[in-house]
Amino acid sequence: MRLLPLLALTALPGLAHAELLDDTPRIALISAFPPEWIALQDGLIDATDHKLNGVTFITGRMEGKPVVLFLSGVSMVNAAMTTQLALDHFDITAIAFSGIAGGVDPNLSIGDVVVPAQWGKYLEGVMARDTNDAFAIPPWMSTDYEGLGMITTVPFGVTTARSEDLDRRFWFDTDPDLLATAKAVAADMTLADCNADNACLSDPPQIILGGNGVSGSFFVDNADLREWAYTTFDAQVLDMESAAVAHVAYANEVPFITFRSLSDLAGGGDGANEMNTFMSLAASNAASVMRAFVGAME
Repeated sequence: MRLLPLLALTALPGLAHAELLDDTPRIALISAFPPEWIALQDGLIDATDHKLNGVTFITGRMEGKPVVLFLSGVSMVNAAMTTQLALDHFDITAIAFSGIAGGVDPNLSIGDVVVPAQWGKYLEGVMARDTNDAFAIPPWMSTDYEGLGMITTVPFGVTTARSEDLDRRFWFDTDPDLLATAKAVAADMTLADCNADNACLSDPPQIILGGNGVSGSFFVDNADLREWAYTTFDAQVLDMESAAVAHVAYANEVPFITFRSLSDLAGGGDGANEMNTFMSLAASNAASVMRAFVGAME
């Protein structure tokens, strides 16, 4: 196969700048899957659908602000793809993610809404070699994190226009101004503690601001992994999308924030996983906080 000269690549149609479907500056409001999506759309007016690559993007206004809503899809890859798709075809001024998650910090309870200050991809790394005495990663690699058996977290880096060198960061920061707005909103909010079937939480839910969230490509219902995520990364919450979206937001230099309500304890509860019981309540609480946040944005 003959390779094209480097200069000829600029003429390829696939490398042209993406066409905007809508040129109004908007806040991107994202959820991962339908139950969260339904809660997120409450209060949306002047809705218009746009279809692209099978994804529905809904433009409109929420709390007086121009927004675009879409589902990321479950998983890190889906979340990264759809977020970049939105950034390529809409004028996105900020990204806010609303949805459910697993609770990691034993001091938190189901129904709490967590707004982390940073997110990391904790299940990206190396399945280490069993050397009989211990698990060992290849000698040319390094890590700052204690592994869980063969699972060893290794940041592989981020390519951005911010630097000529590969950025080997692990944590992606929530935008400090957006976090400050969320803090102001949280001071005046009371969250629901019962779902539509009148299943109620034992503790009134609270809003937790700051701390760490981690994301990976597995649904977690395992007490050992939950404890590892807490002790190794000081994580309050884990999910399957937020760190991927944070990575894309960082690469595109767009402000980012998440509102994650705990639907379950990621394997830390006494009985079966709690997600089916409290998913609707958690999704509604996260969306309520995010709507109030959007209303408070300048």
